[in-house]
Amino acid sequence: MLTETLGPVLIANRGEIARRIIRTVKQLGLRAIAVHSEADADLPFVREADEAVLLGPANPAQSYLDIVKVLEAARATGAKAVHPGYGFLAENAAFARAVIEAGMVWIGPSPEAIDKMGDKINARNLMEAAGVPVAAGTREPVTDLSLALRAAESIGYPVMVKTAGGGGGIGMSVAYDDEGLAKAYEQAARAAARFSGDALDGPAVLLERYIARARHVEVQILGLPDGRVVALGERDCSVQRRHQKVVEESPSPGISPELRERMLAAAVRAGETVGYVGAGTVECLVDADAQDFVFLEMNTRLQVEHPVTELVTGLDLVELQLRVAAGESPEVRPEPRGHAIEFRVYAEDPKRFFPGPGTITAWDEPAGDGVRVDSGYTAGNTVTPFYDPLMAKLCVYGSDRAEALEKGRKAVAEFVVEGPKNNLPFCAELLENAEFATGDYDTGLVARMRA
Repeated sequence: MLTETLGPVLIANRGEIARRIIRTVKQLGLRAIAVHSEADADLPFVREADEAVLLGPANPAQSYLDIVKVLEAARATGAKAVHPGYGFLAENAAFARAVIEAGMVWIGPSPEAIDKMGDKINARNLMEAAGVPVAAGTREPVTDLSLALRAAESIGYPVMVKTAGGGGGIGMSVAYDDEGLAKAYEQAARAAARFSGDALDGPAVLLERYIARARHVEVQILGLPDGRVVALGERDCSVQRRHQKVVEESPSPGISPELRERMLAAAVRAGETVGYVGAGTVECLVDADAQDFVFLEMNTRLQVEHPVTELVTGLDLVELQLRVAAGESPEVRPEPRGHAIEFRVYAEDPKRFFPGPGTITAWDEPAGDGVRVDSGYTAGNTVTPFYDPLMAKLCVYGSDRAEALEKGRKAVAEFVVEGPKNNLPFCAELLENAEFATGDYDTGLVARMRA
């Protein structure tokens, strides 16, 4: 049935996630079609696909973000389905509609669900109405500084200021007073204009109460065609620089069993509220002291950090995405066991975290029991400045967190990357950090390490 419904599958992405999807697509006996820019022509995902189509120049707007070119590639290769991966067009409802209107299967949630959850203000209002806990914040877009100042007075400082659309921590900052709010609002407004297309005189900005000692914990859900929504466990994503994730682990070492159950139930309720079908993630902020949580946002796609969930559940999330897209409602009864940690290996300075692209002169991945590497590059490839500097995801699994940490130390030490700057030294430093080692950390950990 999968071959008849889905094959061939076009992967509208690049790097490690394209390579990851290609692997499962081929394991299921389907043809995998890659699309790529001129800058990515020599990367492993292009070689490993059954067929590859050049989209255009390195500039994403002329390649990976060009809906017309991607659809032309799909038609030319006879693709029956499109998997968007994450980033680029993955949460673009217009792209999802275009794929469906072209008679192909969209491997993701419905365009309507993407629309509903893509706007953070609309999403938090929906979740509040459904009984999912949300932080005190604005219920309408804040379109000028005077409105922001009034909202902050009502919410109470400190407040988190962010764009209503988009993700990845872009444009996000904390304001502790009126002066700080003016700066934070301008930053969010510019990010909204750049990434969401909003005008500078009326951007969609959101204010929420800031939780000082917060953990960032997300729940992986899977919506099935028969209407069921299943929670597949949670991931702790609190190790962040510039509000962007660097290390994730499952299960979260900072929440109680009782809080975990409440979060999983709330995530299921969130998925049911929007009729969600496919793999998605409900992100929450956890007050580490109060052992309580609030809804943050919902990502309507596969997450970068999905491997840790796969390692503790034994499930293949990409395969589940494909089967759900084909109309199947598989019996999924997750029983997470053990502990998994993912280290994002970036081409960046390990001290200040600035991108450091370059040609890879040496690349030697660690291996062994409980070690998994999802990589997008190998020796001889060049990490260019055109895309996110993520080179690989180093994942380790152990029977408990202590074993996973020990495997992490060994694997990080054995991973050799030469040429571009890389953050493996930071990963090694993190593994020796007392807060991280005990599991008693929050989203301010990296800032404290770099104070």
